[in-house]
Amino acid sequence: MRQEFPDFSHEQAAFMRGFTSVCGVDEVGRGPLAGPVTAAAVRLVPDRVPASINDSKRLAASQRAILSAEIHACAEVSIAHATVKEIDEMNILGAAHLAMVRAIAQLSPSPDFALIDGNLIPRGLAIPAEALVKGDGRSLSIAAASIVAKHCRDTIMAKLSREHPEYCWETNAGYGTRAHLDALARLGPTPHHRSSFKPVRDSCRQIESNAVRAD
Repeated sequence: MRQEFPDFSHEQAAFMRGFTSVCGVDEVGRGPLAGPVTAAAVRLVPDRVPASINDSKRLAASQRAILSAEIHACAEVSIAHATVKEIDEMNILGAAHLAMVRAIAQLSPSPDFALIDGNLIPRGLAIPAEALVKGDGRSLSIAAASIVAKHCRDTIMAKLSREHPEYCWETNAGYGTRAHLDALARLGPTPHHRSSFKPVRDSCRQIESNAVRAD
């Protein structure tokens, strides 16, 4: 089956409707047990779009690193996060949308339309927007945002892994791999773990139970 690639048709459709400044928005990090959720907003210049932009999930880490640098060099890019504390307080969907709203708000000059990856438009968004299911495989602007966000968050998790090497975040980016879960069971959570996520809660309960039995 022929692989489809993102294109600029959704951006062009927005221009045809009278919008003049269109950004693509995507987030990464909903599923991990640790670390922030990260969003990026990218406004591409139509005649300066880097070659090989694709859904970040279809790219190797080395390709994402190269493309992220190219996107930063030729487009307007904003990156924002929601913290572990915010994730635990408001739930992961709310935190992901908060990161998206922050990324769009930080883009300068401000866009007047946003293409959002997914099926929901974040609450509190100050500009008109369109939600695109699997948008990172359909829109070049969203695909660019997915690359930038993924590379940024992976870099953050690799840095945190140097503080907590037992959890192997440099390879699993905080997702619940066997190595991560084993370390969580042995050592318990770090301040970077999401206490509202079940595997983290379970590890806390197990450690507390073990401590009671030891007493």
